[in-house]
Order: sequence, then structure tokens, then C-alpha cells
Amino acid sequence: MDPVLETPDTAAFSLWPVAGLPPYRFMALSDRMTAQEVGTALAALVGCAVHAGDDDRPVTDAHDAVRRLLAAETVTVPGGLHVTVTPGCCCGLEDWREWFGIADGATPWLGHDPSPRLDHTAESVRLWPDGRDAHRAATGTPIEIPAPALFPLLRSAHQSLNGFLSLVGPWATRHVPSLAEPLTRKLADALAIGEPLPDATAHPAG
Repeated sequence: MDPVLETPDTAAFSLWPVAGLPPYRFMALSDRMTAQEVGTALAALVGCAVHAGDDDRPVTDAHDAVRRLLAAETVTVPGGLHVTVTPGCCCGLEDWREWFGIADGATPWLGHDPSPRLDHTAESVRLWPDGRDAHRAATGTPIEIPAPALFPLLRSAHQSLNGFLSLVGPWATRHVPSLAEPLTRKLADALAIGEPLPDATAHPAG
């Protein structure tokens, strides 16, 4: 299980170095990312903030771009948790903690086109790559996550997000030094990284 972010189209992006990855693919976030990959992730976040913001002026430089991200009331992080099956469209990584509710029978939003679907059983969770209409039987072969494995997988995803955040500070110190601390705080809050994780013992398997 990996936290992933959808790569933006950076063909015309010049505010800071990026990895030049193909657009609209999923990139895993972790402490193993290169500086250019961190730049790609920040380009995606800034792009969402600028697109959703009220300021119609062109972005002038890296500081202006990051300031608009900091000013955003909500940070949209296109992506999600990748469990062999990739997240659907319009799924946001900022809501990754909703997966903890699966232990209580909840079903997080997983996106659409394709439309991943979760089915609960007493001993596991079945994740269908494209469940389509919830009122119709899903087709294909599901990914089965044993109930005892869910919380360890989510803890691993949390560690990966912490690893990504550990790279944001040094990246920002190099490219937007005066905004490094507020940017790190903003992303920590947006991704709910610093909040304590739910207690797995409160959700016994089965």
C-alpha cells in the first residue's frame, strides 16, 4: 500500500526543476524520492491551488506559486492509496485516513472511471479494480486484504508520507527558503501526518 500522487503535465513548467515524468500517472510518495520528483509533487499541489484560487494573475515565480498554495483554504492532493489497484479519478490523498474507518464497516471514496469498490466480509476487505454500479455484481478478480493486515498497511503508508514530508523541508529551503517552514506545516496539516494514528486494538479482527 503506497500513498500516490497524480503527476501533472509539466511540459511548460519552469518555476523549479521537475522530474519530467509522463502526466496523469501515479507517483509514490516516500523518502526515496529525488529532488526533481519532490519538485514534481509540489508542481501538482501548486497547480491545484492556483486553479482553485481566486487570484487570476499569472504566477510570477516560485515564491508566488508557493504563497498561493499556503493561502489555499484546502489543499487538494490528487491521488490516493495504491493497493495494486490504482485510485480512481477525483480521489484525493488528503483523505487517506478515511481508510481507517474500513475497520468499522465504512467505505471511503475511491474515485471513478475506473470506479474501485470495497466489499466487507467478516475476515477481510475485497477491493475490486472497477466495481461500477454498487447495486450490480462486480466483475474480475478482487484484491483481498485480510482484516489484521489493514492497520499495518496504513501505518506503512503513514511512514511513507512522513518520509515525503522529510524531503519537502530541504527542497523548500533550496527553492523558497523564506517559505520552507510554513510550507512544511501546511502539507503536514493537509495530509494529516502529525495526528496520532487510530489504535488497532480498538478494532479487533473479525
